[in-house]
Amino acid sequence: MKVTTLCYIRDGGKWLLLHRTKKDHDENAGKWIGVGGKFEKGESPEECLVREVREETGLTLNSYKFRGIVTFISNVWDDEMMFLYTSDDFSGELTSCDEGDLCWVDEDKLDTLPMWEGDKVFFKLIKDEHEFFSLKLCYEGDALVSAMLDGKDII
Repeated sequence: MKVTTLCYIRDGGKWLLLHRTKKDHDENAGKWIGVGGKFEKGESPEECLVREVREETGLTLNSYKFRGIVTFISNVWDDEMMFLYTSDDFSGELTSCDEGDLCWVDEDKLDTLPMWEGDKVFFKLIKDEHEFFSLKLCYEGDALVSAMLDGKDII
């Protein structure tokens, strides 16, 4: 199981998303996601988060909030445990990313973008200011077939 971080960065009514368009053999190809990535040896979740955001965006997180743990189970891709964060306190200048195109997206346009269905579930939890959560998402191919929030079926 791979272990990753993901951060949704907000500036006013906009969210910074990465449109995954540049990486070969990318399980997220064509999708819009937050920024983050895999842990390096010896890193804590927070160290991974700060490093990945800086590498992918050029931004420095001044503060962030740990929102939950998301477990992805797939019959195609490696299973993944993800530490999910949000931030609206950052500094620096946005740079280009070698994994895709970074874009500030209006909150009311998020549902129109191609995203994993499970990402829409946890993004709604984030927008609704849901307290810390544990979310398990099970996929067959690109289809979300089950979801559990804090141990209870929601799909």
